[in-house]
Amino acid sequence: MKTQSRSLRVRLPVFLFVTQVAFVALYFAFVTYDEHGDARFQTNQTNPMHNAMYKDYPYFADIQVMIFLGFGCLLAFFRLYGFGGIVLNFLTATFAIQWAILVQGYFQFSYDVLGKTSPLQLLVMALLEVPVFAVTEWAVLKYLKINDAGGSILIHIFACYFGLGVTFMLYRPRLNEGHAKENSSYQSDILSVMGTLFLWVFWPSFNSSLTLKGDDQHRAVLHTFLGLSASTLTAFALSALMNKKGKFTMADVQNVTLAGGVTVGASVDMMISPAAAYALGMMGGTACMLGYKYLTPFLARRLRIQDQCGIHNLHGLTGLISCAAGICAILMATEEVYGPSLYEIFTHRAPVEGDPKLQELQRLIPGIQPGLGRTAREQALFQVAAVFSTIGLSALGGILTGFVLKLPFFASPSDDFCFDDEPFFEVPPDYDSPHRVRHTVTTEDSVA
Repeated sequence: MKTQSRSLRVRLPVFLFVTQVAFVALYFAFVTYDEHGDARFQTNQTNPMHNAMYKDYPYFADIQVMIFLGFGCLLAFFRLYGFGGIVLNFLTATFAIQWAILVQGYFQFSYDVLGKTSPLQLLVMALLEVPVFAVTEWAVLKYLKINDAGGSILIHIFACYFGLGVTFMLYRPRLNEGHAKENSSYQSDILSVMGTLFLWVFWPSFNSSLTLKGDDQHRAVLHTFLGLSASTLTAFALSALMNKKGKFTMADVQNVTLAGGVTVGASVDMMISPAAAYALGMMGGTACMLGYKYLTPFLARRLRIQDQCGIHNLHGLTGLISCAAGICAILMATEEVYGPSLYEIFTHRAPVEGDPKLQELQRLIPGIQPGLGRTAREQALFQVAAVFSTIGLSALGGILTGFVLKLPFFASPSDDFCFDDEPFFEVPPDYDSPHRVRHTVTTEDSVA
């Protein structure tokens, strides 16, 4: 306890003050307004309603709700770690956003380490993960040039395998035997499912925010809603079927219901058909459920990966399904299905500069830009390369980050104080009241 107290009393404030001073200096040196926020670009001919604010802010606000309310509440499922799930998500997300503005513009971080790390470790993880993500994104987009509208490769798969790399390095053998505090309560499960509902409602905004405006964005919202609906019904059906008492399990409701939002991500703006979106949602829900039931315990016992949040099930397995579906959609994309807009969605398949076909297309759709002239098969192979490259780079970055986090200086909580708010928060006297304790969730019921 003494090490944890020193971490929170001295090391965490020092880290925050030093990084904030450094950030301010870097903001002064490198961060300024673009043409949409700079008064010097405003003239009598400028239409205020054409400002990017009105196009992008609704999606920005929706994604903020997902990050701070959705994920914050979802991560509060441990009975004695509600403060940590919500408040440390708030702290880490805010820090990561500041840092990502400097590094590349938005962020993605993972929580395979929920309940097993100190606040300082979480901040250091965000400090290291954002540059790893930026390098991975730069390499994949610059050299492989892929389609990834819903972020299946560069968000879900990256975050999953980075997190698995971290948790592999932070492996705790005693936790495989079960932990007295690794359980939920009636109140914590209700709060967690509220987070699920926030994520469910706003996931269409997340998947459609980077798509082309118009019919592409329309399809993205439709496909996401259908995928989420399908995974939700699949989750309830399988939850009752796989429970020995034929009852619903809250961990399934909190996580598996969201799987469809991930599985449609890679093909979310493509002409895959509503039926395919529905099928992908069912596939994602099934894979996620089976992952919680069988794969998570296997990873902990055999591969030293303790995934308390089931990140690999909700983002890894479903992300791989999504990428496979996206590759199939790319292979089947033709001008007969898409018309000339094929080359707006699959920009790298557009003809190269000087090709007579490009001039003909530009007469039909002036916005089409010169591409790389790739065939559908070539683009699909680049998508495959992007998946494996992202897994490799993210896992390596996670392993190196986990190695740093293991250093004694960062004051990792002892096994006895995992999944507990008390080492890092002033907690009310009744936070561990016996009447609030629900039965420990076992592998036979579900894996939280």
